[in-house]
Amino acid sequence: MRLKLLTLIWFLWTGSMVMGQVTVRIAATSDVHGALFPYDFLNDQPGLPSLASLETFLDSVRALPGHNLVLLDNGDLIQGTPAAYYANFVRDKKTNLFAEVLNYMQYDAATVGNHDIEAGPDVYYRLQREFTFPWLGANVIRSSDGEPAFKPYTIIERQGIRIAILGLITPGVPNWLPKTLWPGLEFRDLVESAAYWAAQIQDQENPDVLIGLFHTGYGQAEPEISSGMPENAGLQAALKVPGLDLVILGHDHRPRSESVTGPSGNPAGIINPGSGVRNVAWAELVFSKEADGVRLISSEARVISLEKYEPSARFIRKFSKDIRDTKKYAGRRAGKLAEPLQAIETLFGSAAFTDLIHEIQLDITGADISFTAPLTTSENLQAGRLLVRDLFKLYRYENFLYTMELTGREVKDFLEYSCGLWFNHMQDENDHLLNFRKDEKGNVVLGPNGNPSLAHPSFNFDSAAGIKWEVDVSKPLGNRVRIISMEDGTAFYEDKTYQVAINSYRGSGGGGHLTRGAGIDPEKLQERIIYTSGKDIRSMMVGYLGKRGTTYAKPRNNWQVIPTGWHQSGMEKDKPFFIR
Repeated sequence: MRLKLLTLIWFLWTGSMVMGQVTVRIAATSDVHGALFPYDFLNDQPGLPSLASLETFLDSVRALPGHNLVLLDNGDLIQGTPAAYYANFVRDKKTNLFAEVLNYMQYDAATVGNHDIEAGPDVYYRLQREFTFPWLGANVIRSSDGEPAFKPYTIIERQGIRIAILGLITPGVPNWLPKTLWPGLEFRDLVESAAYWAAQIQDQENPDVLIGLFHTGYGQAEPEISSGMPENAGLQAALKVPGLDLVILGHDHRPRSESVTGPSGNPAGIINPGSGVRNVAWAELVFSKEADGVRLISSEARVISLEKYEPSARFIRKFSKDIRDTKKYAGRRAGKLAEPLQAIETLFGSAAFTDLIHEIQLDITGADISFTAPLTTSENLQAGRLLVRDLFKLYRYENFLYTMELTGREVKDFLEYSCGLWFNHMQDENDHLLNFRKDEKGNVVLGPNGNPSLAHPSFNFDSAAGIKWEVDVSKPLGNRVRIISMEDGTAFYEDKTYQVAINSYRGSGGGGHLTRGAGIDPEKLQERIIYTSGKDIRSMMVGYLGKRGTTYAKPRNNWQVIPTGWHQSGMEKDKPFFIR
């Protein structure tokens, strides 16, 4: 009798595992950009969104019986804050801090992002070893053997449900980063790679659901003609790749949740949590488990704000020493600033904020000309003691410094392109000075705050030092820039070759200034580079300004926007939109 009872209990228990419904929950971050801790290391004050608040949210999920949680990250994790730089290049510990934090949080898989590659092979291959979960990147290919340098996909099981996670990265890395940061690697088309690996996964793994963890933005339904490999191809992948049930996006920092119809007529969810751990991408997948197999019967995807979740006290205790050590690093002295610097001034003409960068680039390289752009328009540096954290405001990214050879004509065309992104074609003095986003009828589009937004990011607004020049905003694109002379008064020649200081993002083709603007073949850019710095520009600034002692940063006033009256009235009209 007892044996029959035990047999019945076993039958009922195993039957409940086979029959009925199972819900799998997916949580995904993307573009964390170094937001490890709830502390603003730039301004030395607590408060920013971080993985500590995500931990509180995860605790609430894991408290549910049978939560079946799968935790994912979608790239651009390890760059963007003093904490990220400290973790990757300063902190001397056995395990990288990012590995310690994400392993502690029990991530199940992640995809490598373009800014993760920016940290260099020593960092990303170290993390690949130290993560206790797979770091994915199916379209990052070793040139030596044609195989993926990162694991293409992984299979995760929850209560008998086989979940396939396919990881891919935007293929634009060679256009933004110097080859020294991705030696021996190739980056292949995202949609083509997704189609290949989705077929392989379905054939070899027979998963119950296939999730694309794609570090790319939403993009367009169809690529532009002759556009090459698109940077943002998430929508194309969802529409064109058979078998994808859910596509998690990132890269463009735009929260999104929607459903489209895939090529087989099946619904494919698209979700992007945005950046900085302000939100988490959330999906609930419901499966029917029957005697003849498993079937996905419903899926719901949405973006959940983490604003109401307090930072986890347990998380903060766990990493309290790392928080203290990062604060100490960010508070190191790096010189003294005689006058305050305001980033907003960089939008409207020659400004001390960017001209200090020009000065450093010219002094370090000995180049004839320097190009740089404002990497922020909202930060201010106060007069007085200059700290390491202040240089993260002045220079946000880990770019290297190049010296390239460009002809005078290429320099002019470069500036024509930059000013085309930057300035509006003014019709009269009452028009906008800056190039704001417009609708199909040419009307300026207002954002949720009632203000217009720039048509292009300010990090593409390159000005030049070493030459005297002007931009006439009353003239049409391509016929605005006049180079008057070199800055010392000697003649400037369009047929002469000049040495130009430029950051590695721009020098590798980022933004299109050298390719679409100056007309240089992308394959020939490497041939133009005659100097590459051994470390990032910000690190060189720390040493440069520290040795100087007190820095007197002034506008060079080597260029201007004309007509002068139009410039003044346009600036008065547009500047209030950026004052917070």
